[in-house]
Amino acid sequence: MFRSFFLDKQWITWSWLGAAVILFATWYKVQLDLKVNTWFGDFYDAIQQALTTPGSIQAQDIYEHLGTFMKISTMFIVIAVLLEFFMRHYVFRWRTAMHNYYTAHWDKVRHLEGASQRVQEDTMRFANIVERLGVSFLHSLMTLLAFQPLLWELSKQVKAVPFFGEVEHVLIYVAILSALFGTVLLALVGVKLPGLEFNNQKAEAALRKELVLGEDDNTRAQPPSMKELFQHVRTNYVTMYRHYLYFDLFKISYLQLSSILPYIMLVPTIIVGLITFGTMQQIIRAFNKVEDSLHYLVFSWSTIVELISVYKRLKAFERHIHATPKEDVDYAY
Repeated sequence: MFRSFFLDKQWITWSWLGAAVILFATWYKVQLDLKVNTWFGDFYDAIQQALTTPGSIQAQDIYEHLGTFMKISTMFIVIAVLLEFFMRHYVFRWRTAMHNYYTAHWDKVRHLEGASQRVQEDTMRFANIVERLGVSFLHSLMTLLAFQPLLWELSKQVKAVPFFGEVEHVLIYVAILSALFGTVLLALVGVKLPGLEFNNQKAEAALRKELVLGEDDNTRAQPPSMKELFQHVRTNYVTMYRHYLYFDLFKISYLQLSSILPYIMLVPTIIVGLITFGTMQQIIRAFNKVEDSLHYLVFSWSTIVELISVYKRLKAFERHIHATPKEDVDYAY
């Protein structure tokens, strides 16, 4: 899964240099996000001043703020679009490397159930999921490193919060505790999902194999066997849907409550007028960025479940390849 792309000389440029390009572009997007956060403070302070002291702010001042936002947004859009385009090519080349490796050893694995699906579908899904999760993790990490010092500094203006009272830099601790609570909660609630997804894919593979065999053999894919195979698929899906029902209940409830958490924490500061409207927007946005970066597992749990299932299937596939003496095979087309 990894060796065929990252350790093969044919793909060394795409795998490592491509990863570096993705890393840099992700970092640059976070820097633009920091600039937007600063813009929010200046813009909303200007709006507050214009509303409280008529005539103190000119229309040109507002337009200049909006023009600054447009410049930052234009750069963000260009980087985001080009990054998405590049990542699609990156993922396909990773899939190509895996495809070449598996087909070069096809004689060792062709007898496995669902072998064609693993080469044709699972290679693409694995490369795509790992790349998406990797970029998401990098973005979360860089966002945390960029916004944590900002929130630390902004927290100096928050003197007291509900439940905790007066605690220095309390918003940092609240964000960490909130994200940690949500991560542990959903990890416990969703602990059965990887196994259910794996069983579901096994049932789907058995059904698909019978249908493929039925295309050339009239004795295969008959109604009784198809009914039994589809019943296995149905049973797995119903079970998985039931588990996702309570998982989604906890996940959505937690995210809804966490969305108003910074406002709750700022109530004592707001009512005594210690911060401006612009500063409040900066604090809330920085708090949300820090908390969201720590929510990586919360947002990615369903995708991680899918990745675990695909990984298990491909790992079993590779065990059969390496069960026999390794041969020198040129699997580059």
